[in-house]
Amino acid sequence: MSSRHALAPARPVDDHRRRIEDALRPLAGRVAETVPIEQALGRRLAEDVYSPLDLPVFRNSAMDGYAVRAESVAIVPATLPLVGVVAAGNTEQLTLPPGAAVKVMTGAPVPPGADCVVPVEHTESDGVTVTIRTSRATGDFVREAGTDVRAGALLTAAGTRLRPRHIAALAAVGLGELSVLRKVRAAVITTGDELRPAGSILLPGQIFNSNGIALAAALADNGVEVVSIAHSTDEHDEFRLRLAEAVAQADVVFTSGGVSMGDFEVVKEVLEPLGGEFGSVAMQPGGPQGLSVVEGVPVLSFPGNPVSTMVSFEVFARPLLRELAGLPALPISELPLLDSVRSPAGKRQFLRGKLVEDGVAPVSGQGSHLIAAMAQADVLVDIPAAATELPAGTIVEVRPL
Repeated sequence: MSSRHALAPARPVDDHRRRIEDALRPLAGRVAETVPIEQALGRRLAEDVYSPLDLPVFRNSAMDGYAVRAESVAIVPATLPLVGVVAAGNTEQLTLPPGAAVKVMTGAPVPPGADCVVPVEHTESDGVTVTIRTSRATGDFVREAGTDVRAGALLTAAGTRLRPRHIAALAAVGLGELSVLRKVRAAVITTGDELRPAGSILLPGQIFNSNGIALAAALADNGVEVVSIAHSTDEHDEFRLRLAEAVAQADVVFTSGGVSMGDFEVVKEVLEPLGGEFGSVAMQPGGPQGLSVVEGVPVLSFPGNPVSTMVSFEVFARPLLRELAGLPALPISELPLLDSVRSPAGKRQFLRGKLVEDGVAPVSGQGSHLIAAMAQADVLVDIPAAATELPAGTIVEVRPL
């Protein structure tokens, strides 16, 4: 981008977010894949699922007890001969003759001829006969076939994010595989000669690379499949190689670092000639931002300071990625500030804050490098761009982290 564009007025936060959402929204049309039901938890159904059978599949007992005809126990106590026992899983069909009883277990088939079940606690038996102490009406403690769902009825709608309760119903009708939307696939590229992987020995001027791991964790936490985490030095050819590898396997690529106005801004220098747009967004932290499309794949470029990277993800990418994954939108609440705050004129500030009983308290240390301080926060406090100072007690918007 030329210096003329670099000095253009900073873009509003909502404007940049809309551009990113426009670039990501086509991912809603990603293809389906078939997975075993054991791997379907948290996935979104690609199509409506109709029950292939009645549920319950057959008439069964809701209680451990005795299957009888209601007319046989209209007057109690009534002593009836036992003509058999039916356990859950019994595949032999036993017909109940008039004036008799069959011992049944919970979930066992209710024999033809019986129209109710007397719970065992209302009976006495010597193994040959059973004495019924309580009258029962037709249908008592009998689960009729299809009373839960009928064959052909809609069981779970397309787009549903499968929770354990959905898995239970789908498994109960015998479905071993499900057609689900493929997860959004993301690749992460960090940049900078100064970054070293965790566990290595730092030389003077070097720091550990937290952004790659942090971005990958944020993506996974919001329903995205992370297909690669790579790092590039500030050499153009190396970044081009990492970028080509990422684009080849991902639906969206996230980069951190290399987007500002310094001398070694490799991300901007490589992507601008490809049509990428880089400039300043009127926010703090996270002002320098970039958005590109490489071979049809959106590339979101965040600044390299750790807090700037994480705040950029929270503000620009997280809401739509959650929507694409079928996750519920995170609520934005309004709470009073417990301390006064100052904010730079013309910039929308996202302070790190902590929820307390009476409101929200800014976390000390708001610099864009203070990642340990951010770990103590559980919300972002949204300070409008027009505000330069807000006294304690001011109602502000609060976004959960």
